[in-house]
Amino acid sequence: MKMIDINAIKNKIDKPIVIVGLMGAGKTSVGKLIAKKLSFPFIDSDSEIVKAAGCSVVDIFSIYGEKEFRRVEDKVINRLLSDNKIQILSTGEGAFIIDNVRKLTKEKAITIWLKADLPLLVKRTSFKDTRPLLLNYDSSKILQKLIDERYPIYAKADITVETKDEPTFKTASNVLKALYNYLENMEKEITNLYSAEIQQNSNSTYR
Repeated sequence: MKMIDINAIKNKIDKPIVIVGLMGAGKTSVGKLIAKKLSFPFIDSDSEIVKAAGCSVVDIFSIYGEKEFRRVEDKVINRLLSDNKIQILSTGEGAFIIDNVRKLTKEKAITIWLKADLPLLVKRTSFKDTRPLLLNYDSSKILQKLIDERYPIYAKADITVETKDEPTFKTASNVLKALYNYLENMEKEITNLYSAEIQQNSNSTYR
């Protein structure tokens, strides 16, 4: 596949890019690399939540519960997307599941789902204690349950990129190629709609 011109992608982007997916899919590592290549700011919504709350994500879950975490998450993501600043935003695994957050990101951003299979997710999350949904549980069973529940919703993202057990730069490259193709297709759709409208108006004029 031919190399993608980074400047060609940058020139087509006119809104933020939001990355969604389960824990271990690579949202943060891939997001940072994409942001670096495109020279856009990178923001991790969980980090912003920690700043706003003054404690870790695990502490928010254990002290205040998931419902309160989702409330803060909703508020933070709304703030981050409020000014339409072009940036790469990595979200927590539950953000896109919330109806109003999903609606907001679909309206104001290009959404990209990093889709990973169960073995890869288990491998990447087994030795981390920063995942509140996995603490003190069989991670494989929990992750499979989340896959069953959330993958149909993640599939509503504008772009889906399957992630594999490979170097981050390869996944990032696949994301950039998918993003370029998406932007190209969107431009073609707009051009076709514009042409059809002109043709319709022209036909109406000569009736």
